[in-house]
Amino acid sequence: MDRYNIAASLDEAAKKNPYQAAIYFPVGRGEDGRAKYSTLSFKQLSELSDQYAHGFTDYGIKKGERTLVMIRPSIDFIAVTFALLKIGAVPILIDPGMGRKSFLQCVAETEPVNLIGIPMAHILSFFIRKPFAHLERQVTVGKKLFWPGKELHGLKSGKRAKFCLADTLAADEAAVAFTSGSTGIPKGVVYQQGMFRAVVDLLRNEIGIKAGDIDLPGLYIFALFNPSLGVTTVMPDMDASNPAKLNPAFLFEAIETFGVTHSVGSPTIWKIIAKYCEENQLELNSMRKILMMGAPVPPSLIRRYEKLMPTGDVFTPFGATEALPLTLINGKEILEETADLSEKGAGMCVGKPLPGIDIRVIKISDNPIAEWEDSLELPKGLMGELAVKGPVVTREYLHRPVQTAEAKIREGDEIWHRLGDVGYIDQAGRLWFCGRKAHIVETDSEVLYPVQVEALFNQIPDVARTALVGREKSGKKTAVLVIEAQERINRDTRKRITEKAFEIIESNDLSKSIREVLFLSEFPTDTRHNAKIKREVIAEWVNGCHLRA
Repeated sequence: MDRYNIAASLDEAAKKNPYQAAIYFPVGRGEDGRAKYSTLSFKQLSELSDQYAHGFTDYGIKKGERTLVMIRPSIDFIAVTFALLKIGAVPILIDPGMGRKSFLQCVAETEPVNLIGIPMAHILSFFIRKPFAHLERQVTVGKKLFWPGKELHGLKSGKRAKFCLADTLAADEAAVAFTSGSTGIPKGVVYQQGMFRAVVDLLRNEIGIKAGDIDLPGLYIFALFNPSLGVTTVMPDMDASNPAKLNPAFLFEAIETFGVTHSVGSPTIWKIIAKYCEENQLELNSMRKILMMGAPVPPSLIRRYEKLMPTGDVFTPFGATEALPLTLINGKEILEETADLSEKGAGMCVGKPLPGIDIRVIKISDNPIAEWEDSLELPKGLMGELAVKGPVVTREYLHRPVQTAEAKIREGDEIWHRLGDVGYIDQAGRLWFCGRKAHIVETDSEVLYPVQVEALFNQIPDVARTALVGREKSGKKTAVLVIEAQERINRDTRKRITEKAFEIIESNDLSKSIREVLFLSEFPTDTRHNAKIKREVIAEWVNGCHLRA
């Protein structure tokens, strides 16, 4: 049988490079304003996770038990997660910024047996007990007050012996993470041990992240893969729940201090850093790779980084919480071969499937598909819904049988995942992303795909981004373009933008159904990336809700 435990890779990294720094974590700033860091080597991180694993085992945490981890980004967050993986327990990772109602529903669905978290998490579990009804053990990261359980520092075992890893199979449940919830309540995604192995293999062998690299993770979840790759993690000094409010000077300082070689983050993060570097005439000389993901990446942003990264390149991997990574394309190919087409409304090219990944385009439908048939596939060049199969593809949503049936297609023992995205495959075998299925706009005369149409208007000076939504009034369906300006704009600038927008509408067949151009001061976005536009919320506003413009 295929046995695998992702936690073994941390111990392997500790054997190969014991004194290489595993984590630098910011712990405040000195009188000179520079960041101060707490540091652990791979040897120390491996030992710390062993100590926690011994302590958790003595406390009664067992293999297979789902364990809610509510710890702020920190060294302990990574050490605790790997300790649970060593035991064979299943960490549950939920974004607390999703809102209390969604968060509590996600907790209830996962039925955690253990809770390891900050005091606020335990206070929540004490006063709102129903979602936490299955809890048997609680561990407080910090000071425990009136709730039951133990404090984390008290469970740090004094045993120096190496913890014996749980004997887990590749098919065993390894972790539960949640989708961003950009089109509804977040769904719990069940990862198996073998899926983690496949992700690590693709990151190492195809994306080129290797031992000795130094990563600044703009998406914190990627920090959990770094120990498995032998990569040093420099945790950024920013609020993980609101990355759009980051201080770019802090991130640039970290890049320069540690010679960061690569980073993963949303286009929102990289727009902020690009503006800071341009205004201060700075370059990212150590950076070899920036992976921009979480939302469509405009070619104009890639062009800016051609100048800011003299020895590096931008990559735009594509995927989802349920299946990542799926495709890859570098910035040079985008600028030389696809950017012009994107800016004319072809969609965003996200490259060819990575080895082992099979992507097909099928007819757009909301109906479940129980079994895969080759007749489902559409020819190259035709727009449809994206379905994917491969070793990184998750098999189910936790306790969501309806959503699982809607998203998963069986083919023997394998699973196709319907991404909920629409696009097409060109004659070169490259995938073009054109938006979310839920965001398609149907008018009385045509069907519009947001990413295609919005690209026409995102190039207008002083426009930060746009959102295409539908309006239904008096039985008629029309399209509305909503614009978010880059800065607070005056009446003359708004008039100029509007006039230019209508010039584009009148001159392009893709946009002829748009009847109105509206302005919104700030777009609602997802918590995780601050980049995925919540078009359904904007559509509600356009159709009469009370979102403030």
